[in-house]
Amino acid sequence: MQTDEFTDVRYEVAEATATVTIDRPERMNSFRGRTVDELISAFKHAWADKSVGVIVITGAGERAFCAGGDVKERAETGSYGETEWGTFEIERLHRIIRDVPKPVIAAVNGVAVGGGHVLHVLADLTLAAEHARFGQSGPRVGSFDAGFGSAYLARVIGEKRARQLWFLCELIDARTALNWGLVNEVVPADALADTTREWAAKINALSPTALRFLKHSFNADTDHLGGLSHLAFDGLDVFGRTAEAAEGAAAFNEKRRPDFGRFR
Repeated sequence: MQTDEFTDVRYEVAEATATVTIDRPERMNSFRGRTVDELISAFKHAWADKSVGVIVITGAGERAFCAGGDVKERAETGSYGETEWGTFEIERLHRIIRDVPKPVIAAVNGVAVGGGHVLHVLADLTLAAEHARFGQSGPRVGSFDAGFGSAYLARVIGEKRARQLWFLCELIDARTALNWGLVNEVVPADALADTTREWAAKINALSPTALRFLKHSFNADTDHLGGLSHLAFDGLDVFGRTAEAAEGAAAFNEKRRPDFGRFR
């Protein structure tokens, strides 16, 4: 897939930095199958481009970085839509964010929730606008990420706080996220783009080989979670076909409280 074929993602390269923008603001930059395919393609293009030293991932507009999987589409069609290979490749996207041998900066310009929250957690660095909010929603909409989205999150912010995000499904503000160590810095919304460029420029001035080895070294300690991720997503695939999962998606689409009591 070439970047000029993208419909859900914008891909731009300037000053040795590739900026990958999820461009579905009408759906809070939530991702469907095609979105994930395009994100993977964008990261692979940035990986192969020797002029690129840093990759930035962000969302279009000011409301959302990414609201995770498109639950509305899942409720209406039973899936996240058509994909290039016939499979929903979100786990592959997670791996490429970790494996690409270039630092990845998440510029969180609004809500980062559900699968969108996982994307910023997997990035090497996170810059957040002051109005950004963070959290999980999976158990509310009949979904979960029992791989990197939970186990690695616990490495980042600690067990108790990771469980709080998943078990309460309540969003936290940017300052709380900073205090928890979930983000690196909080800036005014109108300074987010400039700060991201400044950080990218500082990184691009450093030895790319040293950065590559450092990233692999940081990842080595938690790469065993990849096996857990495989297990978790296979389990999610099975769970996604149950009436319990369907109730979560339907309730979200119908703007009502889900009735999970009958599944206990």
